Amino acid sequence: MTIDEFNALDGDGATALVLTAAAVPTWASAVVARRPYPDVAALLAAADSLAEHWAQPEVDAALADHPRIGERPHGSGAAADHSRREQAAVGTAPDTVRERVATGNRAYEERFGRIFLIRAAGRSPREILNELERRLTNDPATEVAEVADQLREITRLRLAGAFA
Repeated sequence: MTIDEFNALDGDGATALVLTAAAVPTWASAVVARRPYPDVAALLAAADSLAEHWAQPEVDAALADHPRIGERPHGSGAAADHSRREQAAVGTAPDTVRERVATGNRAYEERFGRIFLIRAAGRSPREILNELERRLTNDPATEVAEVADQLREITRLRLAGAFA
């Protein structure tokens, strides 16, 4: 898709596309409302700016659409396709790493009450495991901020990918 095609979409179509990057309806509506964009860089800058203050409600909304790290996404559609691509490396990890990630996922969910989220694209399974284990030591407020940062990174990559 080109930026001109995005700018020409009706509101529902543009919002649906933006929601594939992050399931945060208020953010997606705000991104769409700022159209037209002169180029993809301007769109990404606006999306980043609008996501800068994501907090617990936005994180919760977006996480509802994410699978656990190391698990295959269920369903179909753009969001599930993104997750499959982003987490592909974890499936190739040694059994010991996959087992530690699964154990860490359970500990994380017990501690923080939500799934562990990390920008998996570009990271090795070992890096993901190390980050999971490090973040288990975060206090809840620090972790919400880290999750929001990771979510913004994922969102930026996904949105940029829609225009590649």
